[in-house]
Amino acid sequence: MSFLQSLLYPKIKVSDNKLEDALSKKTVLISGASFGIGRLLAEKIAFPNTKVIILGRTEEQLKEVCQIINDRGGSARYFVGDLRDKKTTKDFLDLIKNENISVDIFVNNAGKSIRRSVYESVDRFHDFTRTMDLNYYAPVELVLSLLPGLSEKKGQIINISSIIVLLPSIPLWSAYQASKGAFHIWFKSIKPELNLKGVATNNIYLPLVNTRMIAPTKKFNKLPTMNPEHAMQIISNSIVKRNYNYKPWWTVIIKPLIFLFQKPFFKATIMNSK
Repeated sequence: MSFLQSLLYPKIKVSDNKLEDALSKKTVLISGASFGIGRLLAEKIAFPNTKVIILGRTEEQLKEVCQIINDRGGSARYFVGDLRDKKTTKDFLDLIKNENISVDIFVNNAGKSIRRSVYESVDRFHDFTRTMDLNYYAPVELVLSLLPGLSEKKGQIINISSIIVLLPSIPLWSAYQASKGAFHIWFKSIKPELNLKGVATNNIYLPLVNTRMIAPTKKFNKLPTMNPEHAMQIISNSIVKRNYNYKPWWTVIIKPLIFLFQKPFFKATIMNSK
């Protein structure tokens, strides 16, 4: 880790013993667990008294994760599917209902990012439908279906969001920012109701994390991104401390600067995309 990265992302270390205690006799559902942050979290919580259910699109990777968890004494199962497909969500929720599975903690981690000029999306309406389907509609449907059980067990919903929803609207990110912002607003709106029922609600606003999601944009290789292991520790901390929310400390500095210098910032952002 570079000095700049250590400055931007101060180290967070969560006690394995405290995490295991917090997850004792709990069932955790993690979406987007084939790779990256979701996979790291799934492997992290491979405790004997914890059940882990992982969702993802890549069966080979999901099998591997489950094998690792089971070998470590945990209990894991997987479900393969693309949450952009409504049938996938329905089939999974039918499985939950038919097998009477009760989820204690839902980690909404699956997401799709698109960085593209609106002029390049003129013939790509699917850029917007796909991001909305995965970043908004699917997690809303999952939360609504899981809510009765979560309320009964005073469970927890951890939303893996992005700092982009905290910032002014930024060029090139229209599809992604709109879809993440939609769930952000919806989740904030229902939060008081859920909290009154004893359901903990956590927002984890991550910066760019060095995962497969940002790999297509080569320009990001030069930026001080967050390590996925660090992101996993942040989520683990929210499990141990149910009232814990996260955003990088420097967002309070960046936000007013973007407002103040938005014209040159937006112009530079657009020009730098070429």
